Amino acid sequence: MSARIALLGNGVTGQRITKRLEIVAPHADVVPVDPRGDLSSAAGAGVAVLAHGGPHAPTASRLIATGVPVVSIADAVGDVRALTDLDDDARNHGVPLVVGAGMSPGLTDLLARHLADQLAECDEIHIAVHGTAGPACARQQHRALAGWAFGMHGGERVTRAAGSGRELCWFPEPVGAYDCYRAELPSPMLLHETFPGVQRLSARISANRRDRLTARLPMLSPPHPEGGVGAVRVEVRGSAANGARRTLVVGIAEQVASAAAATASAFTKAVLDGSIPSGVVTAADDRLDSVGLLRTVERLGVRLQEFTGIPSSGIRVDPTPKEQ
Repeated sequence: MSARIALLGNGVTGQRITKRLEIVAPHADVVPVDPRGDLSSAAGAGVAVLAHGGPHAPTASRLIATGVPVVSIADAVGDVRALTDLDDDARNHGVPLVVGAGMSPGLTDLLARHLADQLAECDEIHIAVHGTAGPACARQQHRALAGWAFGMHGGERVTRAAGSGRELCWFPEPVGAYDCYRAELPSPMLLHETFPGVQRLSARISANRRDRLTARLPMLSPPHPEGGVGAVRVEVRGSAANGARRTLVVGIAEQVASAAAATASAFTKAVLDGSIPSGVVTAADDRLDSVGLLRTVERLGVRLQEFTGIPSSGIRVDPTPKEQ
């Protein structure tokens, strides 16, 4: 009997998730579900993928109550926090709730876990993101520049104004270098829970002067129906077993909707395969098969690139021992 996948959201990312599920779950029946309705058509689904605009926590709570596992690509701090608060509900119903399964949070956190596992000790994680998927994503990024950015510095929690802390970040070609600024993003919050010993933790998004000056105003022009090529940069610092300092950097240059869809589809397949534990699970969770998930993301067309100073065809996602 084929599995049923309930897909909530038919925007740019939702449409690409549908296409990628045909690759990783070819025998599954993908059923479109209106998140504004009673969700009855999602009853009995093997997993529900939340890719719609607006808050995901209320919808996830209703689905969990009916015993349906959930994969969410939510990227607003308040919504992600509300989703993590559903951990007890998900555990009591014996279903997984994957929080942050888009490009960021999601792929960024998965890459951070993969890099951190190559070190004996990880003490810094820095994330930078460029680009947006569809209109809902663009509006959320606009709001993120007007909020407060959470981070870690010297082992202490810090909250600083979004739009501050300019840093020139180099992304894989063809994106290249962009000025990036602190923003109200959920990845640092999620990564802090997974890596409590990290001393420095930050997340930035690319922005120009107009973006920063108008962040607290309504968007001056309608967002583009579909964003162009976006990018991610994940930098992890720490030490090898011999005490030597190491800096590992990976990134992608891909349309944001495609990267988010590939990540969400990889987690959806993992839920159907039964490899995701019950309760709230984030992309950097050390219980996950990060290598297997990254392989699926690559299979779906997202090229992972390592910053080495020399041309490279990608990063190695084979399981390897920690640095000696």
